[in-house]
Amino acid sequence: TAITITEQPVSVSVPVGYSFTLRCRAQGRTSLQYQWFCQYQSECRLIPGATNQDLPIIAEQTQLYTCRVNDLHRNAIFSDWVKVEVHQCVARGLPPRLWQGEPVIVLNPSEQRVEVGQPLQLQCAAMGVPAPSYQWYRNGNLLEQQKRKKLWITHAKVSDSGTYLCCASNSHGEHWTNAVDVHIGGGETLPLAEHLQLFHLVFILATGKIALLVGNNRYQHHPNLMAPVRDVFELSHLLEHLGFQVVSLLD
Repeated sequence: TAITITEQPVSVSVPVGYSFTLRCRAQGRTSLQYQWFCQYQSECRLIPGATNQDLPIIAEQTQLYTCRVNDLHRNAIFSDWVKVEVHQCVARGLPPRLWQGEPVIVLNPSEQRVEVGQPLQLQCAAMGVPAPSYQWYRNGNLLEQQKRKKLWITHAKVSDSGTYLCCASNSHGEHWTNAVDVHIGGGETLPLAEHLQLFHLVFILATGKIALLVGNNRYQHHPNLMAPVRDVFELSHLLEHLGFQVVSLLD
């Protein structure tokens, strides 16, 4: 413990060409020397001339970095390895220069249709300084085990169907991906003609037209919404003009 790292470098997720600085700070009983290393494709190498506490970087490719700190008595300690994730798909010059490092979604998940028992994978990605952490939700409920960019379910069940979205967050704020529907089925579906016949039969058998409108404004794991109150009010009037008996509920 002759040397103590007081400030660890942090991982970042940035667009190609973005300029930033990795920082490492340490305390020791004598004067300290710093040396930065990087690792790319399992090769770890010393960065020539990178002997300061700060390491300026222009992001070109995804790499890992660490800093070695040693004193005059040959004591040495390494910082945490940190990942500099570089998004090649984001054009140079983006995000805008006023960007403070808050999460920016660069990849939204896409709708999935999966057979029962087959793997389910959803993927998202976000830029951020520091690199964002991730949390997935299904139907507004937090999924405790799904805290990575990729949501992976080895054997999908019918109960895994629903609406999924992911929250990317760091010390500057949070950003939500688009919500996408996931359908888990058994593979046997009715032909379109039979679907239409079934719908027509149900419609004929209906003895009245009743509309139940539920506007959910407050969520446990999602920012409060403003639109549902207005939407329920407007839809109620529209459906009443179409001959529906309307029951409207909020939250």
